[in-house]
Amino acid sequence: MTLSLSEVLEQIGQRAAAASRILAQATTAEKNEALLAIARRIEQAGETILTANEADLRAGAENGLSSALLDRARLDQKRIHTIANSVREVVHLTDPLGEVLKEWSRPNGLKISKRRVPIGVIGIIYESRPNVTSDAASLCLKTGNAVILRGGSEAIRSNMALADAVSKGCQDAGLPEYSVQLVPSTDRAAVVLMAQLDRYIHLIIPRGGRSLIEAVISAARMPVIKHFDGICAAYVDRAADLRMAERIVVNAKCQRPGVCNAIETMLVHEEVAHQFLPDCADALWKRGVELRGDHLAREILGGKVLPAIEEDWRTEYLDLILAIKTVRSLEEAIEHIETYGSHHSDAIITEDRVVAQKFLNQVDSAAVFWNASTRFNDGAEFGFGAEIGISTDRLHARGPMGLEELTSYKYLVEGTGQVRG
Repeated sequence: MTLSLSEVLEQIGQRAAAASRILAQATTAEKNEALLAIARRIEQAGETILTANEADLRAGAENGLSSALLDRARLDQKRIHTIANSVREVVHLTDPLGEVLKEWSRPNGLKISKRRVPIGVIGIIYESRPNVTSDAASLCLKTGNAVILRGGSEAIRSNMALADAVSKGCQDAGLPEYSVQLVPSTDRAAVVLMAQLDRYIHLIIPRGGRSLIEAVISAARMPVIKHFDGICAAYVDRAADLRMAERIVVNAKCQRPGVCNAIETMLVHEEVAHQFLPDCADALWKRGVELRGDHLAREILGGKVLPAIEEDWRTEYLDLILAIKTVRSLEEAIEHIETYGSHHSDAIITEDRVVAQKFLNQVDSAAVFWNASTRFNDGAEFGFGAEIGISTDRLHARGPMGLEELTSYKYLVEGTGQVRG
């Protein structure tokens, strides 16, 4: 008898809940053994995963996916090796479970401690990038959480092949095979059904476009941590080292344009615009970047720059497109970022420490950079190992979500017979 999608998800939820109780009691050594087994399984299944990925890419091209989205979904032998090594890196990270965050005694003799514990079952809904499958699995396993994954249609075959390798790795190490489960459907209805599965899922994390995230928010019956738009900006101050600024801007835009921490807007102080923009624009054009600028930027760079419209300042291109705005002051740059940005990653390039500190203090983003590329807003680059995503929320996690962000806490209270009067 064929199960309906809601029945499939009910079954997945039940299995995840059962697995989470076992994972919560697993030792660090047991979890690390499972991670090493998963890494081995991923490498052993390399050809199978790549064959599945080729089918995804063909289907994506036929369906008109952009080059940036295809790049996000693309795997090769090097990326398979990187995925496996990312899982291995989590082995070397400190297990946060059981950490005593605080402990104290009360006048009545009660001893209270606040300790880290797993969240339980985490649901993750994501698009495009198949490495999220293994990243999510490794971090959730290390923190004693079961995880239910729902990937997008762009990489469904790749995700299924990776999830199969992960499940087999768990079994190799004696952990439940349902510790990590992938919803075997790209039907959009699965998103809503997952968001309503609060009997089993304790936290849901959507990663993807605005429509996906808004669908999850509107339907969710459990807490949601959003991995929202990456409308990131780099501000070139009048006191910037202009060669450094050019390197940072080119890296932040071109190193991998289809990711959330790539910049979409460059702000340039008017005092250095004539000196800075021509060389920087040439470097960007050589890499195939389309520039859209305000009046002064177009006056300096000529007709090759398209006129920027209001919508350009609030657009996440995820492609080789960059909007340029000239500003008269630091305050104007900050105002622009606060008005149009998504509070994800923003940078200032300047040699003026006072100006830099003002920018760092006043720009309200998850990560704010001084003389460094926004591309560093990444769990691995921060030393967290693999990441679940980059939260643009303020509670309970913000920025790259590593192990600590996948834990909760509980209070352990030890008495000697006390009763409350």
